[in-house]
This record gives sequence, structure tokens and C-alpha cells, in this order.
Amino acid sequence: NPSQPQTLQVAVFLLYINAVFSVLQPYSVFLTLSALAGAVGAYGIANSRRWGYRLGVASSAIEVGLFAVLPLLNIGPELLFNLRFLLLIIFPVALFCALLHPESREHQRIWFD
Repeated sequence: NPSQPQTLQVAVFLLYINAVFSVLQPYSVFLTLSALAGAVGAYGIANSRRWGYRLGVASSAIEVGLFAVLPLLNIGPELLFNLRFLLLIIFPVALFCALLHPESREHQRIWFD
């Protein structure tokens, strides 16, 4: 939706791409279902629906928690120097940040049904 801010447009694109990658190379059933829920959320965001925004945020929060927070808690901060780990978490963290950006939050608060 070109009337939405760029951060929401990027978030919709990332939610769709995340679902495609999750279906093509499933990591776990739970993460695949979360990514598919994110794709449904992206559809809702593209159509200016508040439920879509909430579903997208929940889906991306689950992935950030499972990919970034849990490994850091289990292994420790030395994991931040592992390039493979950093490449793994950049996608979910960018998606989460795009959805929770102040411009995205303000737009959905004002314009979404």
C-alpha cells in the first residue's frame, strides 16, 4: 500500500519473504506456523487492518525470541562475535524494528481499522 509509511511497506515485504523462506526451508513446525501467521498479518497490514499489525508484531516477536534472545541466554554474549549467528538474526531483528518503529506505530494507531 503506497499510502503507508516506508517502514510498514518494508515490514510487509519482510513478512512475506520470511514466510516464503520458512516454507522452502523449514526450521521447525512452530517457526513455520509463526511465519505463515506473519504472512497473514502482512496481508492485514497491506489492507490497513489493526489485527494484521498485531499478528505481524507477534509473529516477529516470536522469531526474535527464538533466534536471538534464547541463544544469547543459553550460550552467552560471546555469541555476538559469531558471524553466522549475526547473519541469522539480522532478518528477524530488522523486521521487528520496522514494525515497532514510531512511524509505523503512529500510522497504524491513526489509520488502521
